[in-house]
Amino acid sequence: MIELEGVPELIDPVMVAAFEGWNDAGDAASAAVAHLDREWKGEVFAALDAEDYYDFQVNRPTVFLDGGVRKITWPTTRLSVVRVGDTNGKGRTRDLVLVRGIEPSMRWRSFCNEILGFAHELGVEMLVVLGSLLGDTPHTRPVPVSGVTSDAELASRLDLEESRYEGPTGIVGILQEACTHAGVPAVSLWAAVPHYVSQPPNPKASLALLNRLEDLLDVRIPLGELSEDARAWQLGVDQLAAEDSEVAEYVQSLEEARDTADLPEASGEAIAREFERYLRRRDPQAPPGVATEGGLADGRDGSYLRDSAGGRARPPRPVSKDPREPKSGDDTGTGPKDAGRGTDPADSPDPSGDTDSADSAQPEDGPEDTGN
Repeated sequence: MIELEGVPELIDPVMVAAFEGWNDAGDAASAAVAHLDREWKGEVFAALDAEDYYDFQVNRPTVFLDGGVRKITWPTTRLSVVRVGDTNGKGRTRDLVLVRGIEPSMRWRSFCNEILGFAHELGVEMLVVLGSLLGDTPHTRPVPVSGVTSDAELASRLDLEESRYEGPTGIVGILQEACTHAGVPAVSLWAAVPHYVSQPPNPKASLALLNRLEDLLDVRIPLGELSEDARAWQLGVDQLAAEDSEVAEYVQSLEEARDTADLPEASGEAIAREFERYLRRRDPQAPPGVATEGGLADGRDGSYLRDSAGGRARPPRPVSKDPREPKSGDDTGTGPKDAGRGTDPADSPDPSGDTDSADSAQPEDGPEDTGN
């Protein structure tokens, strides 16, 4: 069912989507799209029929009071439109179609066809799906974000990795494959979330996804309080890790492995690329010391004093360094919203890669795909 009444003619529209569940470790991807919707005051113009795609015993509706009147919110996927400007100061604008919902319980092919129906009717030029996965990455380092596409021309033009994954997949992989068959250019951006602190939210991973989306679309994204939230999150995890010697030792081993893996990237070309990205994002109005995903805007490093401001539960004690093996205390849940926190999703690159590098290994296997 497609309802497009009241939607204005769009300018160079790009669809940006994220789904709660298996492809959303730490709620990082869905929170990133929610941030875009909130900051740009998106207007919802359509919603998919929840009866067609969701098992309400898995994703239950919620009841709330509106002026003393009881109302019900059904789990579904909603579409909204926002108009944004670019980063070059020339006044050019473009529109984003934001898709935010829950990974469907059934009829995945019909679900993707309906999303693509909206994309066709709105003249969408490209679809970008955000995802997040659990990985062996330390919370003290910049969040690795990698881009994947099935389009060889797009991979070459945007410096992305061509998908070579084989194995179980989630709705992100199914939607990207549907785009390939429909001739719609599609990209998925993946952020790696530390498996030892997988509980949502993870504003640092959300911030990393938005920074990479800025580069991909050449738009300036207002970050609001997200930079400070990311800093507070890291402060909180620092404090909790310091209180447990085993966790602190494990984090140190991840830092050493990450730093060793990043050494080949410390080339002149890589440094120039990082500096160019910094200049594109830099706000001349911002005071020195503004927190960013990679550290502080005045050039200081990203290490912070320990503080308990994060307010997070204690990170689970790591039993194994393999993120595919369950850790004691992991929130694995039974519904799709929790499933993404207990295992690596499919169609995602190796989380140990560099933030800007698309050259990464194949993803870890995920749970069995039962969506079809």
